[in-house]
Amino acid sequence: MALGLPSAAGLARLCQRVNRLKRLEDTTMETSLRRCLSTLDLTLLGVGATVGSGLYVLTGTVAKEITGPAVVVAFGVAAVASLLAALCYAEFGARVPRTGSAYLFTYVSMGELWAFLIGWNLVLEYVIGGAAVARAWSGYLDAMFNHQIRNFTEAHIGVWQVPFLATYPDILAASILLLASIFVSCGAQVSSWLNHTFSGISMLVILFVIVLGFILARPHNWGEQEGGFAPFGFSGIMAGTATCFYAFVGFDVISASSEEARNPKRAVPLAIAISLGLAASAYILVSTVLTLMMPWHSLDPDSALADAFYQRGYRWAGFVVATGSICAMNTVLLSNLFSLPRIIYAMAVDGLFFQAFAYVHPRTQVPLVGILVFGVLTASVALLLDLEALVQFLSIGTLLAYTFVAISVIVLRFQKVSLSSSPSPASPRPAPKEYNSFSDRIELVGTEQALAPEPGQLRPVLRPYLGFLDRCGPGAAVTWAICILVASAITLGSLLIFGDSALHLPRWGYILLLLLCSVMFLLSVLVLGAYQQQCQQDTFQIPLVPLTPALSVLLNVCLMLKLSYLTWVRFSIWLLIGLTVYFCYGIWHSKENRRELAGLTATRYVVFPSGSLEGTVQAVQLPSEAPAQEPGHAEQPSSP
Repeated sequence: MALGLPSAAGLARLCQRVNRLKRLEDTTMETSLRRCLSTLDLTLLGVGATVGSGLYVLTGTVAKEITGPAVVVAFGVAAVASLLAALCYAEFGARVPRTGSAYLFTYVSMGELWAFLIGWNLVLEYVIGGAAVARAWSGYLDAMFNHQIRNFTEAHIGVWQVPFLATYPDILAASILLLASIFVSCGAQVSSWLNHTFSGISMLVILFVIVLGFILARPHNWGEQEGGFAPFGFSGIMAGTATCFYAFVGFDVISASSEEARNPKRAVPLAIAISLGLAASAYILVSTVLTLMMPWHSLDPDSALADAFYQRGYRWAGFVVATGSICAMNTVLLSNLFSLPRIIYAMAVDGLFFQAFAYVHPRTQVPLVGILVFGVLTASVALLLDLEALVQFLSIGTLLAYTFVAISVIVLRFQKVSLSSSPSPASPRPAPKEYNSFSDRIELVGTEQALAPEPGQLRPVLRPYLGFLDRCGPGAAVTWAICILVASAITLGSLLIFGDSALHLPRWGYILLLLLCSVMFLLSVLVLGAYQQQCQQDTFQIPLVPLTPALSVLLNVCLMLKLSYLTWVRFSIWLLIGLTVYFCYGIWHSKENRRELAGLTATRYVVFPSGSLEGTVQAVQLPSEAPAQEPGHAEQPSSP
């Protein structure tokens, strides 16, 4: 072997380390954060994150430039597509009631490196998203005062002509971010109260727009004399759907807050479903009244709602709309600044990020260092950088997180249930039963025989027909099916997005390749469906697994492939920076790495039933049941 090249054993060891999983028994109800959020709090948090400035800007842009009045259909289809991803988050948020969102879900099912990269991308998503919303908030307020704020800044500071920097420092945007960070650092209840206030005002404004809009509606604006209901045809509706899909981004803030929910198993799925339903209703109804009030080709794409009321003679209504827009953007800012430090906190607790960010303030019980540091960082980005070139990072980061969460649902469904899951504080661990008497041993053997097939095993009813799948090693068929599912989804998405022109294939060759990829995709779904899945009676589970998450994977892949190549280049650079951080720090300080080094194992004697009723007693090595103390956790106060 050449000098300096790693050995095969070393590479195998590295692969094991980067793919190690976070143990589910570490995801109990015990937390250093304060569990104070109700279902209503989580619902309004999700509504505030999804119904933001897009309702006031995106509806007019899509209607005028992409779909026409068929923007109603585009929002409906996008809502159904978003529901696929939302269901995946709902299952994980109920089953794993810890902060971390997509990062944590990936960690417990796919591996450490993948989880770190998802968390790393979420950090960028929240920083750029918060800065972009703050800049939009500043611009909207500046426009209400005839751009006096911008003119004053340019007159006293000057105009910059530096690449990647904004033309002028947006002091107002940075100030609102710093102020919001201070409020978020006061505790989850303070953030929730502010979110309730702004969300309530925003929903009242939306209700006002819908009622007054239907009063002013002119049905002929959907008629043939104005171009018809779908002037851009079916392709326009599909293109509008891809754009409208991003309007529903934000419901993951609910799963990121599950560690602070009082009853996450019930509250998280319910809050995600209600918030997505309210957001879909708001977008569909507002786009309906907007295109009925004014002809779609006469809309102002920058301020469609306010301009529509102005054109109909209701100038005062424009100020009401502006108030609702400001409040909606405030809720999005709060959601971003609420979620970002909790992602960092989850990574720091697991040892993958710097331990200072795992600090929890003993009184407010929030990750204070993460809130302050990343609040200042987001404010600096909003103050100095030109965000137009960076906003597309939001799309690719979100879609990649959705894809990994969907895959994680499939993986976790076929994993065996841990025998040493830690109970919640409300249900203390029962004492292990000792099998001493003859009747106890009969009970043990009977229990073993009555057990249902374990997850990952072929369903008993299908064994006579698909017995050849049992010849593979344990879990091998499921692993291969998942890999083929992902590969066929990527190939099928590429064919659907780029078409036969990019591949330079004859028409029959393109159709044949399309059919082959479709068959492989469906076949992998059918093979996965033939295996036994985990069944959790006390938590929410997605229906129609693996079909539902598989369709979510395919949809997310198609949307990612529609992004520009320059976005992928910038994204690759960010990933390389993340890999450097992981291999220089995270892989060595990981909690799982410390467990391996400490060798937390203990010898336990377990009764294994054998052919006789007496059974056999064997000494086995089991992992220690005492989990390592999470670094950075502040001591819980004696009273809330």
